[in-house]
Amino acid sequence: MPGIQPPPPPGLRRRVSRWWRSRDALSRLHRWLLLRALPLLAVFLGLFALNGALIGWTDAYNVLVGIDSPADVSPQLPAWPLSIVGWAAIPALVGGAVGYAVTAQIQTHRTQELTEILDELRRRSTASVNSDGG
Repeated sequence: MPGIQPPPPPGLRRRVSRWWRSRDALSRLHRWLLLRALPLLAVFLGLFALNGALIGWTDAYNVLVGIDSPADVSPQLPAWPLSIVGWAAIPALVGGAVGYAVTAQIQTHRTQELTEILDELRRRSTASVNSDGG
């Protein structure tokens, strides 16, 4: 029919709302990376860029990895959070990602439920006790 128009494309609010609801379709690892790790990484990069501009890129890197103390650079105030991020937050971020990845691999390779495995072990232990002592 020539008079029928297609519906208008969804607005920005509708697209963002649809994207936000679709996060549940992601795997646990992807959801964690998108909603937890990405904001932390953005804060880290902003802090590193701020320190790179203020104290120099080499000094910022050295403070980040713990080669230099934040007390050895000037200005010290932005170097302390960078040092703490390099010491605590980055290893936690990497550990969290590895933990989610390992958990996902274990769950994909699990073929039996834990209760089934425990029942099988109980049956086997009862059978071995009966055959040995009875």
